[in-house]
Amino acid sequence: MADSLRVFRYSLSTALILKCLQIQLGVIGSIGICTLSPAKSQAAEPHHNEKSASALTEPATKINSLPAEQFSDITGEFPRQYLQVEESSLKSVLKTHALLRTENLELSKPSLYRLEPIPILMAAPENFNPDLRLPPVLPKLPENSSPPTTSPKPETPDAVLESIYTDYRYDTDNFGQTNLFIEPTVQFRLRNGNKIFIKTGFNFFEQRGVESIINYPLQVGWQGKIGQVTLQTAAGVDVFNRLPKAINFNAKVDTPISSPQLSPSGKLLSIVVLSANLEQGPYKSNARTLDNQITAWRFGPDLYWQIDRHTSLFLSLRLGNYNDGNSEVQTFSRLERKLGQFSLAANLFTWSYERDLERTSGYFSPLDFLVYNAELAWQGNITNFLSCRLAANLGRQRLKGEFDNANTYQTRCTVKLSPNLEADLGYSFSNVRNQDTGESAYTGNSLTGQMRVKF
Repeated sequence: MADSLRVFRYSLSTALILKCLQIQLGVIGSIGICTLSPAKSQAAEPHHNEKSASALTEPATKINSLPAEQFSDITGEFPRQYLQVEESSLKSVLKTHALLRTENLELSKPSLYRLEPIPILMAAPENFNPDLRLPPVLPKLPENSSPPTTSPKPETPDAVLESIYTDYRYDTDNFGQTNLFIEPTVQFRLRNGNKIFIKTGFNFFEQRGVESIINYPLQVGWQGKIGQVTLQTAAGVDVFNRLPKAINFNAKVDTPISSPQLSPSGKLLSIVVLSANLEQGPYKSNARTLDNQITAWRFGPDLYWQIDRHTSLFLSLRLGNYNDGNSEVQTFSRLERKLGQFSLAANLFTWSYERDLERTSGYFSPLDFLVYNAELAWQGNITNFLSCRLAANLGRQRLKGEFDNANTYQTRCTVKLSPNLEADLGYSFSNVRNQDTGESAYTGNSLTGQMRVKF
């Protein structure tokens, strides 16, 4: 530095040269800063995008169970997405035994119904207790400081497409009866957190001695919460290729009657939930029943009790009134215990009608029908993207005072095609009656599936 000063004193030309160099270095430095700044912002963008992508994989909780269903499959667990409790439905629970084809009786259904059922209410207990949703802790601002200014948030749209799921079911038996259901459902989430559902589809019914029938269902539904109570309702119309149009309607109310008990890790240990159900519409049992334009009102309560982390009890009662003057009473009970990837369950089902009108109206209407069985199931991951469930039900059934074996074998697998896309495929075989076959043996097969897309 001293040498430079000496040079400056003795050489004016040298000072001018240094001044020029200083200016050039300043220009070069400015250009470098401008060049590095975009690179820095670009380097921050991948982190931002990564966070957005990860947000897509966050699980969504939902209630209601399950999309609307029938007593059809007594699987080993309570409907999934009862927490959705969102769109399974006891349709999955009640037809592992294929006890009957009361297709229109919805027991429980999450917003996004999944063929693989989960214990009701276990997926998201906070859906029934909003107090569990604690607000984030805000950092304290330094004294004598003003809060930082924030840029205005983009306006939230009134409705956002949340998911699309398509249910598929193909039922056949050894007496020439075939039922096919293909029903896609589009789900929207409103700005206030409520949900809107639009369901349509294509259904086909074939039976010996009856001209086949095609059905195009259309239904619009709503789901929301008032305090701890979850409400779900839907209404629509069924259009047929050769029958008059028919109106359909259903409503469901879920409310906890005990506070959820949670483990230190946040898992649900105990809760009791009471549900009330109401449904009206065509009785989609078979082609002959539809040809006779049979409709039914069904209503009744459900009670689910998560006794402890691995034990649950489900009770259901349904009363029905038909437009042909008949009436029915159905009860279903299920006690389940989980043992790691295995589970044991005991099921009891009763069904009785005031009159047996199967020959005239076409639907199975036993005066006294009883089914009880024990179920052993296994469920686990085969690979990172494939999980399956295998179940066997062994028991007895009584019809017109005569007992017979009642067995059902079922398998179901879920394939995760991507974080936002997965599909279910299941098959079940059962000899539990859903019609009066006299002395002849009955066997039924069901192929079920569902495709789910999240947005």
